[in-house]
Amino acid sequence: MIAGTFIELHQCVNELLADGRLNQQDANLITSASRTREQAAMHPISYIASLKLHDRKSEGALLDEGTLSEWMSHVSQLPLFTIDPLKVNVSLITEVMSFAFAQRHHILCVEVNTHEMIVATSQPYISDWEEQLAHITRKPIKKVFANPTDIERYTVEFYSLSHSVFGASGIAGNRSFVTNFEQLLDLGSLKDPEANDQHVVNIVDWLLQYAFDQRASDIHIEPRREICKLRFRIDGVLHQVYELPISVAVAVISRLKILGRMNVAEKRKPQDGRIKTKGPDGNEIELRLSTLPTAFGEKMVLRIFDPDVLLRSFVELGLMDEDQARWNSMTAKSHGIILVTGPTGSGKTTTLYSSLKQLATPEVNVSTVEDPIEMIEESFNQTQVHSAIGLDFAAGVRTLLRQDPDIIMVGEIRDNETGQMAVQAALTGHLVLSTLHTNDAPTAITRLLDLGLPSFLIRSTVLGVMAQRLVRTLCPHCKAESDISQQEWDTLVAPWTAPKPDSICKPVGCLECRNTGYLGRQGIYEIMLMTDTLSQKINDRCDFMVLRKQAIKEGMRSLRLSGAQKIAAGITTVEEVLRVAPSTDEYRQALR
Repeated sequence: MIAGTFIELHQCVNELLADGRLNQQDANLITSASRTREQAAMHPISYIASLKLHDRKSEGALLDEGTLSEWMSHVSQLPLFTIDPLKVNVSLITEVMSFAFAQRHHILCVEVNTHEMIVATSQPYISDWEEQLAHITRKPIKKVFANPTDIERYTVEFYSLSHSVFGASGIAGNRSFVTNFEQLLDLGSLKDPEANDQHVVNIVDWLLQYAFDQRASDIHIEPRREICKLRFRIDGVLHQVYELPISVAVAVISRLKILGRMNVAEKRKPQDGRIKTKGPDGNEIELRLSTLPTAFGEKMVLRIFDPDVLLRSFVELGLMDEDQARWNSMTAKSHGIILVTGPTGSGKTTTLYSSLKQLATPEVNVSTVEDPIEMIEESFNQTQVHSAIGLDFAAGVRTLLRQDPDIIMVGEIRDNETGQMAVQAALTGHLVLSTLHTNDAPTAITRLLDLGLPSFLIRSTVLGVMAQRLVRTLCPHCKAESDISQQEWDTLVAPWTAPKPDSICKPVGCLECRNTGYLGRQGIYEIMLMTDTLSQKINDRCDFMVLRKQAIKEGMRSLRLSGAQKIAAGITTVEEVLRVAPSTDEYRQALR
């Protein structure tokens, strides 16, 4: 290939042929095939990748865009750069060159630091822009090669976003939006006519689509003194995405409040709302909105509910073998209370929804009382708690008992009255599922006693308790085998003993997982079945250590032991299990 010229298709084909990546038949197919106008405009690498030809140097592999980008990086002797939009400072990189300049030279600035400016190109032999750019920015240029489709896509996305933010900032003018703590009482009088401006609409559309693309579960819009931070929670970990001018952020929040049918003028007290929209694949997606006044203005969190959650099997959720059998034995009962415990964000609601979906046959009536309704499901009768009109959990359950239910799901048992109604429902022949906030399964019983429920009612109604946590699962595309010492394994599973696996897996990082090494999450579980022997241990002054000891004797395994099973199966890592599962010191005491 010739310096100073654009890459031509025939040059790529000849190089691939000489390198043994194509055979002559493939080469003839590429060069002789008639191309549409759209295909003719494609980068040669993108066009060859679209034909899905076999890589003749690697059995069973295809010449996809990732493979061809690696090959071109090697041929051009430029480092290969993977553009991760979560790590790109969009406002900064779009300032160093114009959109027209970037498009004309097929380049995109991906990083600016104190030492240099990193510029990705899809045309490695074109270099006439380097001297001009270095002169303007007064920084040395480091040229790297990146996937041509990524460069084309992110050039449009980044500059469109930057243009919308700049346009919205211009409309906002010089008004001060620094809403510090002393000014909070005046927030209700502010009006934001920019909320429906096209620039703001574009920013909100980008924000939602971007979150869907990145598999985010939550979007955080957090005002600070001068700027507003946008962060996504992906696989349980927060990532900073962008920084908006505070004036634009106020308009963005107002736009989202309009979409969520919330009071735009009220900024002094928390509000809740919801939005239903469509993801990139056309599936309907529910978003739950929550606002909170902070020292620098209104903070908003959008929780994204994946519609596929209701279609997941117990195996996909992480319930394996004995755990699944124990859970099924509880949900198969016709009456009683089943509790799911764990901190916020541990997947309790997902477990309950998936279970109810499988229990909701045409022969039964499934009713829920929730605060708020997380996801709309046609096979349930769902009721929203509304405290302002006296419809709380207890009142909701009391009403449901007159609605001929078979299975009732109570969003959370928070107080004595709700607990009493749940017990009453169980005693009158209904299966009740609910959640509690406790660290493990045995302490759920002492939590019910703390709420004032009599021990004899707990003994006669509770079928079992399941504690759970979510661990990130290893990316199947890049995980690699690793070793674990006997001491590390014994520390993990103690005080139990379990055979050490021959090998475990570790995270590596690839394009599919954005170089994190993890893709998705699964649950680890601790299930305590209420047996006759265990039930006899429950009294008004019972010690949860006594309950824990008895539950362990009857087969209950700790969260860490459940995690160890997934580590041995190559699903997650030791670090993930130790990060989310509580210490096993109390189990050591119980087993003494």
